[in-house]
Amino acid sequence: MEHVRRTNSRVRPAVAVAALVALAGCAGERPSEDRVEAGPPPVTADIDCAGSGKVQGSGSTAQQNAMKRWIDQYQRACPGVRVAYNPVGSGAGVAQFLRGATAFGGTDSALGEQDVKISRTLCAGGQAIDLPMAGGPVALGYHLPGVHGLVLDAPTLAAIFDSRITAWNHPDIRRLNPGVRLPDLAITAVHRSDDSGTTQNLNAYLSGAAGDEWPYEAKKAWQAKGGHSAVGSDGIAAAVAGTQGAIGYFELSFAATQKIDTVRIDTGAAAPVAPSAESASRGIAQAKVVGRGDDMKLEFDHGTSADGAYPIVLVTYEVVCDTGNDPASLPALKSFLAYTAGEEGQKLLPAIHYAPLPDSVATRVRKIIATLA
Repeated sequence: MEHVRRTNSRVRPAVAVAALVALAGCAGERPSEDRVEAGPPPVTADIDCAGSGKVQGSGSTAQQNAMKRWIDQYQRACPGVRVAYNPVGSGAGVAQFLRGATAFGGTDSALGEQDVKISRTLCAGGQAIDLPMAGGPVALGYHLPGVHGLVLDAPTLAAIFDSRITAWNHPDIRRLNPGVRLPDLAITAVHRSDDSGTTQNLNAYLSGAAGDEWPYEAKKAWQAKGGHSAVGSDGIAAAVAGTQGAIGYFELSFAATQKIDTVRIDTGAAAPVAPSAESASRGIAQAKVVGRGDDMKLEFDHGTSADGAYPIVLVTYEVVCDTGNDPASLPALKSFLAYTAGEEGQKLLPAIHYAPLPDSVATRVRKIIATLA
């Protein structure tokens, strides 16, 4: 399929919802219409466009705000290609990809062995691989009027989300926040009701940093006791924003969009660490590539106490076939992913509260995308 180099295309930062709606029916869910805050000034896009094609993706809600911006910028530069992304959650996104409903799946946790085994039927002559695309902190948002800069640590968070600490003036919370007037208010802990890579990353952090205080495995399904549930990162953010005493977890851009206060984590570093693109980048920089071959699965140090390193980080992966992708969508898929992993796609991430990939990781991802077949 013809590729066209688009240079000096002026790209407006507005979010294009129409691009998401165009193909959403393929995945059977209505895409989210949440908006991200205004981004940076218009930039010049230098994108190697496919001449035409349609690319449908679905999955992680944590990356949906990045996807909206990427799709908007890409389609302004490459009007012959239609890209849609349906934020149905990591578990559903991987499932839809594995049954051939989408060209790529978005997930906040790497594929399991069983997923890879199933993918060999879909990916003729190959298998599914994980391609990191954007990083960021898993923010813990809370709603306590008059309380800003709340500090919590891993054992206290474990007790809150396991319904063992149920009031905001509990001694363990007061100990971490000396001089702060904490209300005698019940805690409403909100977790994901759908299988979620964000949940898995929070589970991994609590398991690694809270020890015996968190006896649950790092799985996509929520396992702890009690609490309330909501669908998607946007659902948890809405529940926290609308409920005094609530606390929940979601990607940082949801907190920024809805003006939700976020927890600073006491990691044992010189000072508690707030979630930000910069602090997440410091956490992600300590990750190791543990995938085999072209699989780029990363392993994080959730127990880090490095100064300024936020410990609850995730990387969203795009799941594709290394070989055996649909020939009809492959040129457009490679063009779009090359853009998102490239300098143009990565440099817009900090303005919308995501962390760009480390250069060493991004370079390798781009090389793998070029070899997809």
